[in-house]
Parts: sequence; structure tokens; C-alpha cells
Amino acid sequence: MSETNPPRLDTDELEQKVTAVYQDVARSPDGDFHFEMGRDLAERLGYDPSVLDRIPAGAIDSFAGVGYHFDLADLEPGERVLDLGSGSGMDVFVAAIHVGDEGAVVGIDMTDDQLENGRKYRDHGEFDNVSFEKGYIEDLPFEDESFDAVISNGVINLSAEKGRVFEEVRRVLAPGGRLALSDITSEEQMPDSIKTNADLWAACIGGAVQVDDYADAIETPGFDVIDLRENDRYEFTSDRAKSACQTYGVKSISLVARTR
Repeated sequence: MSETNPPRLDTDELEQKVTAVYQDVARSPDGDFHFEMGRDLAERLGYDPSVLDRIPAGAIDSFAGVGYHFDLADLEPGERVLDLGSGSGMDVFVAAIHVGDEGAVVGIDMTDDQLENGRKYRDHGEFDNVSFEKGYIEDLPFEDESFDAVISNGVINLSAEKGRVFEEVRRVLAPGGRLALSDITSEEQMPDSIKTNADLWAACIGGAVQVDDYADAIETPGFDVIDLRENDRYEFTSDRAKSACQTYGVKSISLVARTR
């Protein structure tokens, strides 16, 4: 069985755990989590402060990304963009600034509190080219070839069906489209005791697969990975996560892939 499809994971429990964590992120961004959040993190990862100044502060407070990939995405005015696991919307708003009023950005998330936040910040910030939809990244509610670019930040590692996610991304991308993302991977294969633990998945550890397997899962449905880099400026904060980093080489990466 492929490492991207782990054995015996209770996916219902996983969804409950992940939803609970990111519900808390939406409601209490100043809470105690295993990961950093907010503007200091965003700037350290590479986000332009002048762009962040144009985004609703609440969306930045709830930012829990693991890297920066907008230079890889190279978004152009007028493009259609989809953000997988959009949370409270910081990356959606960054993308909206890049594509301009003639473009459009859609954020998809399964957590009601995150969607509520994103829509509130959209309305307050008057981002008329932005929408937020409820759904699952393994089953995107969009027609074929709907987008020019798909982005995602620290989300796909949470899915138990990564291969299905990348198939769906390939389906909704127009010819010549690209996928730009940041995510958590590992250098070593982790034991089943970790890969089948929903708590560790929700903590962005259990779902981290080896980086080569991750790239292979992207290329299988018809992508070519063009560029891939490690994000040395991203660090976990909890003892459990730090231990996984030391033992299995859990790390953040950013990459861009184009459709064949």
C-alpha cells in the first residue's frame, strides 16, 4: 500500500480531530497550539509586509501556514485561483491582490467557523473578487478546468487520500495550469503507530509522507514538479512535533507543479 494512503486510519475520527483543531484556530487564534500563527510567522516565511497591510488583520491573526509559495505560483492579473483549505482567508486575500479585480479567487474549507471568518473579512475588506465555499479537498465541487492555479498551505498533509486530492486538482485546472503549495513532509517513513493515530494527523505529523512519495503523488495524475525547496524558517512549537522533526525529519516544503 502506498505511503500516501496509510493503513487502518479512522478517517471519521481524523475529520473530527482536524475540524476541532481548526475550529479552535478560527475562534481563538491566540490559543496554545503545536504551531505558530499570525503576522510574525507570515513575514518570517516570506510574505511581503506591504501586501499584508492590505489584508484584514483578523485573517492574518488566524494564519497557520507552513511556508511561502506565491513567488512560485506567479499569479497574473485576471487569473482564476482556488485555495485548498483556505481557513480564515489570508492566502485567499493575498491571491486576490495578485489577480486583481478582473481575476477571481475561491477558498474551500470544511470548517464552518473558518468559512464564517473568511466571509466576514471579505465583506469588511471589500474583496469583491473573493468567495468561500464549503467542501472537501478530496471531492472538489467545481467543474473541470475551472481554474488557472491552485494553491494550498499546510493542508494536504491532513488528508488521508492525498492521491485523490491531486487527481481533483488536476481535474479542475485548465490546460497549462499550475499547483503551488507549502506542506509538511518527512525524510523517513514513519511507523504505523504514528500513521494511524488521528491525534498525530491533526497535529500535522501523522500525515507527513516522505518528500519523494509526495512528489510522486503529485506527478501521477499528470503534473511535472518544476521546483521544490525546503522552508528552513518554519518551526513546530510543541515537544511532540519537535521530537518528530528530530526522529523522522519532519519538515516544511514549498513547490510548484504544472500540468502536462
